[in-house]
Amino acid sequence: MAAVVVLSGCGPVWNDPYPAGERGRNILYTAFSERPKHLDPVQSYSEDEATFLYQIVEPPLQYHYLKRPYVLEPGSAAEMPTLRRYDENGRELPATADASRVAKSVYEIRIREGVLYQPHPAFARDGEGRPRYLALSGKDLAGTRDLGDFAETGTRELEAADFVHQIKRLAHPRLHSPIFELMAEYIPGLKTLQAQLAEAAKKEPGWLDLTRYELPGVEVVDKYTYRITLQGAYPQFLYWLTMPFFSPVPPEADRFFGQPGMAERNLTLDWWPVGTGPYMLSENNPNARMVLARNPNFRGERYPCEGEKSDAEAGLLADCGKPIPFIDEVVFSREREGIPLWNKFLQGYYDASGVSSDNFDQAVTLTSQGEVGLSDEMAERGIRLNTSVSPSIFYMGFNMLDPLVGGGDTAAGRERARKLRQAISVALDMEEFVSIFQNGRGVSAMHPIPPGLFGAREGEAGINPVVYEWRDGRPVRRGFERARQLLAEAGYPNGRDARTGEPLIINLDTTPTGLGDKSRSDWLAKQFRELGVQFVVRPTDWNRFQDKMRLGNGQLFFFGWNADYPDPENMLFLLYGPQGKVKYQGQNASNYQNPEYDRLFERMKSMPDGPQRQAIIDRMIAILQYDSPWLFGFHPKTYSLQHGWVYNRKPGNIARNGLKYQRIDLAQREAARAEWNRPVLWPIALFGLLAAVLIMPAALHWRRRERATA
Repeated sequence: MAAVVVLSGCGPVWNDPYPAGERGRNILYTAFSERPKHLDPVQSYSEDEATFLYQIVEPPLQYHYLKRPYVLEPGSAAEMPTLRRYDENGRELPATADASRVAKSVYEIRIREGVLYQPHPAFARDGEGRPRYLALSGKDLAGTRDLGDFAETGTRELEAADFVHQIKRLAHPRLHSPIFELMAEYIPGLKTLQAQLAEAAKKEPGWLDLTRYELPGVEVVDKYTYRITLQGAYPQFLYWLTMPFFSPVPPEADRFFGQPGMAERNLTLDWWPVGTGPYMLSENNPNARMVLARNPNFRGERYPCEGEKSDAEAGLLADCGKPIPFIDEVVFSREREGIPLWNKFLQGYYDASGVSSDNFDQAVTLTSQGEVGLSDEMAERGIRLNTSVSPSIFYMGFNMLDPLVGGGDTAAGRERARKLRQAISVALDMEEFVSIFQNGRGVSAMHPIPPGLFGAREGEAGINPVVYEWRDGRPVRRGFERARQLLAEAGYPNGRDARTGEPLIINLDTTPTGLGDKSRSDWLAKQFRELGVQFVVRPTDWNRFQDKMRLGNGQLFFFGWNADYPDPENMLFLLYGPQGKVKYQGQNASNYQNPEYDRLFERMKSMPDGPQRQAIIDRMIAILQYDSPWLFGFHPKTYSLQHGWVYNRKPGNIARNGLKYQRIDLAQREAARAEWNRPVLWPIALFGLLAAVLIMPAALHWRRRERATA
């Protein structure tokens, strides 16, 4: 009888990992593997953090959810910003004026009226209209561990001053915003403000009242309008306005969290972000579970009615015009290992999943032509597969300061090194690498710009002619014969220095990252061996590797880059001379410098998309392909799976606020979970029968003994 009571308490599905009170509710279930380090919008700059933060805060602009290439549209802004550009004499320039004539660019942003912040104790007021939770003592905070412990909350309307306050926070010396240095190049007065705040921070250990400080480059025009002035022309600034760095932060939140005793209880903006977005963080236990709940004060938005040609066929326009968000709550469970996550997905307890190397063969099939499809097992469960090419690149870089692969100071040395880099680029078969180590999840890169971004040409016009030739309608790698020819032209016939007879040795500097390192190294060694070159892996820990890169002591290295925004400037700047890692502490890890490339980059970066910009990009790419400072590697493909009851999921690594568009069919999910997790009762019955058989002789013996005694 006791066993029956225990089993009945488990509900209709015994292995359901979620509380019984959540059954039947409009909740999307997903997982995360790494705890977010920062959720303060002035500090957060990683994909793990974006999963949460982009649903909570609402920057002025956002990307259209369905359109590709990406299209900007208003977010918390009422309309697209207006832009006026002026020359050095203060005269307004026409929109067609060359960027070199622009001395300053003025963006005026009008925000939506009537937008309210999520309920929050920072906005709570007492009966006389004063802040309810200010000047709190340690006694007041006793037992307080999260925002739910504050009995009262409030809200207020979004104002232009909140956006200005957040931009000032970029200069806060205690917050260490990762984009401060970049923005300080464009926003007048930002560095001066940082110096002022640093001086004030020495005298005031707690909260700093930023409203007391001016920032000349940013000003409030009226309650719903603010203005940002940039030095020179920087058209990519509009993309930055889609990021949390430029979302509104109310001064009340800084003041509330800045009180003594708050940080010790994880009561900070970095732990509990405040926003006007569709969701708010209602539970934050990053070691186990995080929960986003619908913001009851959300301004409201409608599902889009336009997209790509294939969107209607994929059912992505079926909810056209309906109010969003569809989902009331999003529960994130932390999964440190891939196998438990995968098993829970197959049981229906996670609504979507990525595809890892461990489960690739179970989830996906590849035809002999390389076409990707779902396995029969997945298709029978109604699971759908989404694929897309990420706006990112994984490449092997050559350190141009290294005398062997960079060439040194002489023209002859640089020419030898260029031929050597070309030979290695041809020899290392990235198609084979992607097939073996990525399960085919990648597209060979011809240059830094991923497919789908302006500047990336398709077909024969888009190939790297140094490494590929165009045959039968597709690019074909030139092969080892061409690689050996280039190696000989570089002065290393058969892998030996023609002048000294010494063997050529190539070193790869890397960090151990887990399983597969040895197999990848073995594969690379095999490729170099085929070329006749000796290959040495020099593994170091991450800090030592960083030092090598910073000091220019590496030779070859693997790196990757995810685009921050969909513009070729964000990829091509990785090889811009003034971004050199050693000389300027920039992102040009190869320390590549080509005067013509740098001049073209300066022109290209501030131009609007069009034929003239494309022509300049074509020339820049041709320079890179010829000089080969990178072996361009591949653009990763993302594969994700979703159950049939999940709707409106569209891959998009740049548009990160997609949870508000997604919808789930609760009845379909409940039915599938019940079917896939039916309790198997016969082992229990069999166990009971066996127990009875074993116990019965003893019971009969006991009864006979009792009767004899009586």
